[in-house]
Amino acid sequence: LMSTESNKKTVQLFYDAGNRGDMETCFGLIADDIKWTNMGTTSLSGTYSGKEELMEKLLGPLFGQLKQGIHMDVHRMVAEGDYVVAQTSGTAETLEGRAYKNSYCWIIRVVDGKLAEVTEFLDTELVASVFG
Repeated sequence: LMSTESNKKTVQLFYDAGNRGDMETCFGLIADDIKWTNMGTTSLSGTYSGKEELMEKLLGPLFGQLKQGIHMDVHRMVAEGDYVVAQTSGTAETLEGRAYKNSYCWIIRVVDGKLAEVTEFLDTELVASVFG
């Protein structure tokens, strides 16, 4: 059984890798059978099952509209059992040069050192206004 501390470390590694553009490490920390839910009713909302669908339907379309991905700052992490809750803020710029700054609450289930489930709460009105 992984400890809450090692689960928090896994989540921090995931954000750190994303922030330095190390997508290999970032995606390596995602379980193949991940279940990722983006809250709301935006074009990016929904539940994505498996790494392939996540890449194809959420991450690909999202990062395709951004200059350099999203830089994520972690403000707080709380862990209990398999779960880590991370309060974060993200900064990005669209290809058109528009700023995208969102605030997030991620509820992450870590299994065997990988992100197995993610539920992402964010400002959906901002998503709609920036990404349509």
